[in-house]
Amino acid sequence: MLSEPVLILNVNFEPLHVCNTKRALAIVISGKAEIVLNGRGVIRSSSAVFEVPSIIRLSHMIRRPRPRVALSKREVLRRDNYTCQYCGKQMHFLTIDHVIPRRQKGTHSWDNLVAACPPCNRRKGGYRPGEVQMRLIRQPFEPKPTASYRFGRHLTQHQEWVPFVDGW
Repeated sequence: MLSEPVLILNVNFEPLHVCNTKRALAIVISGKAEIVLNGRGVIRSSSAVFEVPSIIRLSHMIRRPRPRVALSKREVLRRDNYTCQYCGKQMHFLTIDHVIPRRQKGTHSWDNLVAACPPCNRRKGGYRPGEVQMRLIRQPFEPKPTASYRFGRHLTQHQEWVPFVDGW
């Protein structure tokens, strides 16, 4: 129960982060946050009873720059919905392909990386897609770091978070 995820909101109800229940309780007990939604019951100690939060809100505004989605294999696959961008097969065993190969001065960036199944990646090799009569289903792009994108994997298990995440 102490490892369940808890959504942390800023003072203005902007979703900031997801932490575990143990950390969220420590923040609430220290007076740095308040419980917005308790959907998980209580924890009893020998001297006190604590509500188990699902969503907490910080008591002071946290100013931070807009986040960016980190460039990683997991995020490229997630952006491409685990679908090969050359043949359209959806699978979990995909590779990452540089559309313009590194040896042809291609960059390691969002705009040059796509998910590819191993056969398509081997077929394309070190060439550009047009050179081997292949084409992309969708042009690569940097995903916008919306709250629903950043916290979306938690929304299927925690429907109570949807009103707080969808507006951002």
